[in-house]
Amino acid sequence: MSHSHSHAPGEEHSHSHSQGGPPQSPMMPAPDPALQALIEEDFKPVPLSFSEDRNNAYCLKHRLEKCDACDVDFVGLNRLASLLAANPSLLCPPPANIVTQKLTQVVTATKDEGNTLFKSSLHTAAINRYTVAATIAVSRPPWEANQLMREELSTVISNRSAAFYEAHDYISALADAEAVIQVRRNWSKGHFRKAKALLGMNKLRDAAEAVKLGLSFEPTNTELTSFLAEIEKFEKKTEDAKLEARRQEKTQ
Repeated sequence: MSHSHSHAPGEEHSHSHSQGGPPQSPMMPAPDPALQALIEEDFKPVPLSFSEDRNNAYCLKHRLEKCDACDVDFVGLNRLASLLAANPSLLCPPPANIVTQKLTQVVTATKDEGNTLFKSSLHTAAINRYTVAATIAVSRPPWEANQLMREELSTVISNRSAAFYEAHDYISALADAEAVIQVRRNWSKGHFRKAKALLGMNKLRDAAEAVKLGLSFEPTNTELTSFLAEIEKFEKKTEDAKLEARRQEKTQ
């Protein structure tokens, strides 16, 4: 059996054997033959096209990241590939508890810009900043803790719902409130935003139900309890006005 030597001065000898196949890296264990056979049996070739930098994959026929016709979805894979390509020092994704602080700072700063515009009653401009903040929040690396993204996104979308409400776009305010509830169902603010939007649409009973659902998660929330009392008071006033109108119709 012959040996070939490959080492620089001062380094330890590295031996490769001419028999027994290619050497295995000390960092990479040999694949399990049974598992490898299962992987190969399940493998189905997919025709691909690539971006110019070859970091992103698309279906060959339509050049789409996600294509129902070709039954492929490369969105997650492309996102991870782009992140790793942009950070060549990363040999693998960092641990899940590593937070991209710079990304957090950008989300917070953009949201704060929206808050400043909102306080100045520049609601359309505030909506635009909240939209940018939301877009940044959902672009977090997939290996990071999901809870952080959920908290950032729900806060920004809740603020955008408030801006839509002040702009009298109650349908958009309701849609954002529903999105907040979907992301953080047990957070009272989403239910409060939903109730506000429904109140703007004159759906008093639905608004009251939205508040009651929020109270089921936070029974002592003063914002919700006071708003429920306000809705019920407004509902009673509306009913009284209807009764008075009917009474006057009968007397005429």
